[in-house]
Amino acid sequence: MATPDRDDARDEVDRIVLAWQRERPDLDVRPLTVLSRVSRLARHLDLARRSAFARHDLETWEFDVLSALRRAGSPYRLSPGALLTQTLVTSGTMTNRIDRLVEHGLVERLPAPDDRRGVLVQLTSAGRARVDAAFADLLDVERGLLGDLDEGSREQLAALLREVVAPFDAS
Repeated sequence: MATPDRDDARDEVDRIVLAWQRERPDLDVRPLTVLSRVSRLARHLDLARRSAFARHDLETWEFDVLSALRRAGSPYRLSPGALLTQTLVTSGTMTNRIDRLVEHGLVERLPAPDDRRGVLVQLTSAGRARVDAAFADLLDVERGLLGDLDEGSREQLAALLREVVAPFDAS
């Protein structure tokens, strides 16, 4: 991948790359042309997501838990262990999150039918309504972030990002 020269710096990353090329010509700074853009996009996406969720009185972590339950399908319940796996947090963190969601009436704890000591976490109707509305809003926001990319470009970008992310997800 070619790096930009001084006359065709089109964005902040191009300017950063040019500065590093000038200051450290001994280093190959080409990875910055991709990964710095991914990093900047991640920051913009995080801000956009937080804003979309805030419009529905949700924190990002609340959306993560509620959406995991919603994706589970009817009756929208999972074990705390399954929620841990899907949200990548510790058991202590998940217990705290479930407690807070119960307090807000968005989930409820139910006894596990096949384990007297076990519990299941189930989405309430209020939780389902909240996560559904937030998800619809999120999709609108994310469509806007993709801007004028046509469907083919979106598919190509998704495929390339899948290749980069796959090794991380496998470990």
